[in-house]
Amino acid sequence: MGSAADITFTREELQEALCRRHTPAIQERLNRGRAAIAGLGGLGSNAAFALARIGVGHLHLIDFDRVDLSNLNRQQYFMRHVGMYKTDALKEELLEINPYLDIRTDCVRVSEDNILSLFAEDPIICEAFDVPENKAMLVNGILELFPEKIIVSASGMAGYGRSNDIRTRKITEHFYLCGDEVSGSGPGHGLMAPRVAVCAGHEANLIAQLIIDGCVNIT
Repeated sequence: MGSAADITFTREELQEALCRRHTPAIQERLNRGRAAIAGLGGLGSNAAFALARIGVGHLHLIDFDRVDLSNLNRQQYFMRHVGMYKTDALKEELLEINPYLDIRTDCVRVSEDNILSLFAEDPIICEAFDVPENKAMLVNGILELFPEKIIVSASGMAGYGRSNDIRTRKITEHFYLCGDEVSGSGPGHGLMAPRVAVCAGHEANLIAQLIIDGCVNIT
């Protein structure tokens, strides 16, 4: 008998399992769902895992960085991935969950100059950067260049404890913010897996809701 890694179920078998959990109507919307994830660290890798597991059919993964040993405390990578580009490592993992997903990758640093070309086909953008200035750059760029698109951002998830302080807030018609909006990373109060994953869960949960409720054009 082959190992677990050798077992592949058919698309139909996997769809049947998802439909039993979500109902066929909801799963069809998830299958057609599209979302970009900009930044594949603690926020982005966790959000991507959640969206892949529920069968969001089209994911666009964007990051320029490689997996580092220090990433393993909160990001969805393993020791075998150290040194790999995060786009390649995460795509590999997500296809192990569901080999029938449509996953596009761009191994590039997001800048003001490439926002227009990078996100042209993505109705929902999940902002998952570490640096506040980069977060602001992406949010402002999307709102200015693509006023019809939805951006889901995050601010404030460092440290431990106070999970219930993390919330999802609608800022404008197309801009949502997840986190406690306070807790920045510092000595003894860094980014840790549990609280970062809570915030990433908020981002993924909102994206799923927007797709299922038909709040965006997902075709």
